[in-house]
Amino acid sequence: MPTLTSQANDEITPPLIIAGVDYESRLLVGTGKYRDFDQTRAAIEASGAEIVTVAIRRTNIGQQKDDPNLLDYLSPDKYTILPNTAGCYDVDSAVRTCRLARELLDGHDLVKLEVLGDRKTLYPNVLDTLKAAEILCRDGFKVMVYTTDDPLLAKRLEEIGCVAVMPLAAPIGSGLGIQNRYSIREIVETLKVPVIVDAGVGTASDASIAMELGCAAVLMNTAIAEARDPVRMARAMKHAVIGGREAFLAGRMPRRAYASASSPIDGTFFN
Repeated sequence: MPTLTSQANDEITPPLIIAGVDYESRLLVGTGKYRDFDQTRAAIEASGAEIVTVAIRRTNIGQQKDDPNLLDYLSPDKYTILPNTAGCYDVDSAVRTCRLARELLDGHDLVKLEVLGDRKTLYPNVLDTLKAAEILCRDGFKVMVYTTDDPLLAKRLEEIGCVAVMPLAAPIGSGLGIQNRYSIREIVETLKVPVIVDAGVGTASDASIAMELGCAAVLMNTAIAEARDPVRMARAMKHAVIGGREAFLAGRMPRRAYASASSPIDGTFFN
């Protein structure tokens, strides 16, 4: 796929690489909470996303033969389908869900692991997340893992073999934005695998901040699906992620505690 080119210096913007595959878009999107599959498709097309995550326990991709199938609206030939284990609260159910997804998707091995610990906040159970990640990596899965913003835990998940680490920015579906900039930045600077903010984004500026912190990508669902106009918000998120990434690569000006005139007085022709 084509990559973006900077008009300023003609340098190619590197692609997002996950499990050895190049992606132009750094926006990953979910498929839940939309009015129907038609709206899902329209919003995802507007987002420009190439990776689309699907909750296997909540969305039909072939489990129910007589019900509408999401894959009739979002073709695996066009999108990378990323099965996730949303709704799993223990190791066994998470591992079983990933194995079901692999069967339904003809051996597809890229999965998003979530093992939740609390039904109110949907915070991850980090102990069970570690156990499930170890099992799935040994079983040949390419695991993208939802976790807390603990840098030490993130490093351990990378060591286990996860292909991407996905710390929350705020609780799932909260729309609170990036609440933990220091921790996210620390994880980005520590890990070699892609760090993808997952959960908490509410609007376009939140996505830009995540990218400006150096994150490889942003994953979101509720911020688009629950917007008044999901398709328009999807477009906004697309541009926010691009803008944030370009700003990170460009390097922001230093912060100062005093004024610095755009047109300096020194060296002027007239005093």
